[in-house]
Amino acid sequence: MRYLPKSDSERQEMLAACGIATAEELYAHLPAEAKLNRELNLAPGISEYEIIDFFQARADDTAQGYASFLGAGVYRHYRPVLCDTIVSRGEFLTSYTPYQAEIAQGTLTAIFEFQTMICQLTGMDVANASMYDGSTAVPEAAMMAVRVTGRAKVLVSRVVHPEYREVLTTYARHQGMPVEEFGYHAETGQLDLEDLEAKLDRETAAVIIQSPNFFGIIENVRAAADLAHKHGALLIFVFAEAASLGILAPPTDADIVAGELQSFAISPSFGGPYAGIIAAKEKFLRQLPGRLVSQSVDTNGNRAFCLTLSTREQHIRREKATSNICTNQALIALMATVYMTVYGKEGLRELAAQNLSKAHYLSSKIKPRFTGPFFNEFVADAPGPPEDVNQKLLGKKIIGGLALNRFYPELGNATLLCATEMSRRANMDIVAEAYVQ
Repeated sequence: MRYLPKSDSERQEMLAACGIATAEELYAHLPAEAKLNRELNLAPGISEYEIIDFFQARADDTAQGYASFLGAGVYRHYRPVLCDTIVSRGEFLTSYTPYQAEIAQGTLTAIFEFQTMICQLTGMDVANASMYDGSTAVPEAAMMAVRVTGRAKVLVSRVVHPEYREVLTTYARHQGMPVEEFGYHAETGQLDLEDLEAKLDRETAAVIIQSPNFFGIIENVRAAADLAHKHGALLIFVFAEAASLGILAPPTDADIVAGELQSFAISPSFGGPYAGIIAAKEKFLRQLPGRLVSQSVDTNGNRAFCLTLSTREQHIRREKATSNICTNQALIALMATVYMTVYGKEGLRELAAQNLSKAHYLSSKIKPRFTGPFFNEFVADAPGPPEDVNQKLLGKKIIGGLALNRFYPELGNATLLCATEMSRRANMDIVAEAYVQ
């Protein structure tokens, strides 16, 4: 009853109020294959501490102690101990929201510093207080571009993260926002500028690109921006690997930047929670979704912070709202803020250089599929089914790369391999050996 505190009679009352008889009817809309339809595979009657021990043992059987070459939007980077030390403080961990500025100066200060660092990192003028994650930041940026331009259509590169594109399609379904994809070069792995130009028209609100893209390839941001602007559209720049911004030029040619900060001290954690961002040029400030914290002064003239912009429909009229679901991930964003503070500009640059070096060492032993320049991950052709190669690597306590045939069936046995500062030469040599056999 700890997690389901309602009695059976109370549950029946709730079901009756919904016009149904059983809890199963609540989930009737779900496909059968998505339902478990059985009890959890746990021994009956075991205590809470025994359950915790059980899952700890399962963790030891899986990723614990394994080297990983899996990237694809979630990256294994070192997490400084200081990050957990700060975010575990009660002032941050148990705080609610920053609405009452007079008792939330610490939270507001942290958010303001976060916004400032994101602007420095991306080269944009303004940034919001964070988003749920990178996947939801992308459609929010697209809808922002629609509001700014008064146009409807969005063009998205096929080498933007496939799951980001799925979330974009889901958002667009009831927004009256047509989404069309454009291709990539089979040789370089970069976006196809000719295909992009052919699909641009006067109805295009935004062009969405990612760099490094899903294949790890670095894109020509300026060329894509020039094409978008030539047709009156905005360029939305997406990043999934925040560490790349430590060494790559900031995307100042873009109009809006949307990204994922998981790389900055946020544990993979089976997929979340993470923290996304949206940053933009100052002229688009009023169309930013979510919250924005600004610096002001109090009645005594002291520096103070306040929640300046919060254009969600919970706060203002629905027709004036910029988003109806987005919020900021204050605690998770604080992890990224502490991380950026610990590393600093030089530290982030060195971190990125290490990632670049490790990945290029691995690629010197495994021929990349594409010729385009890449950061810390690249596509390689496996000698057989990628699943078989990964299974052999698991036997050596190594998690292999992502098989791409799920998202790009035309690539056959291609695998996306990632090396970060956590990768060791001995393990990279083992992976390379598995790919040359």
